[in-house]
Amino acid sequence: MNRQDKIQKLHDKRLKRARAKLKTSSKERYVSKADRAKTESENSEEEESNAEKSESL
Repeated sequence: MNRQDKIQKLHDKRLKRARAKLKTSSKERYVSKADRAKTESENSEEEESNAEKSESL
């Protein structure tokens, strides 16, 4: 491998890293099944408390 190839590989490697930092993913972050169940139970509790408040008024 000659010097020009080495320089080009280094350049490509740095460019790839820079592009990876700038790239934003359109995919949502993974939420585990346990976390989803927890948030769902919290939301249902809030809805129940809101329903009880509206019934008492």
